[in-house]
Amino acid sequence: MSQINQEQIEKIKITDRAAKEIKQIIADNDIPNEYALRVGVKAGGCSGFSYVLIFDTVKENDIIFESNGIRVVIDPKSLFYLEGTELDFVDSLMGRGFVFHNPNATRSCGCGGSFSV
Repeated sequence: MSQINQEQIEKIKITDRAAKEIKQIIADNDIPNEYALRVGVKAGGCSGFSYVLIFDTVKENDIIFESNGIRVVIDPKSLFYLEGTELDFVDSLMGRGFVFHNPNATRSCGCGGSFSV
């Protein structure tokens, strides 16, 4: 496990709205304290990669940091694709859920759940 230094913390940013929703999910579901929010990517989806957003334990080689009061873990491969990403939460007439604003994505699918680089 490795810690990101202070300079690197903003490589993935969690907005105030997303942090509020994540904290509510943790409280409503009794997520254990040893878990963290895992942000990542996996192969698949209509554009090549899909986003991963789950509560998980820390794994070997994970990068651990905090953003907006949320403990986040990410594997180094995912960080490569997600560096500079902002995780937001929207609640509108068009839908409700987490939204990734990824500056590395060259194309995204219509639902925003997958992307290509």
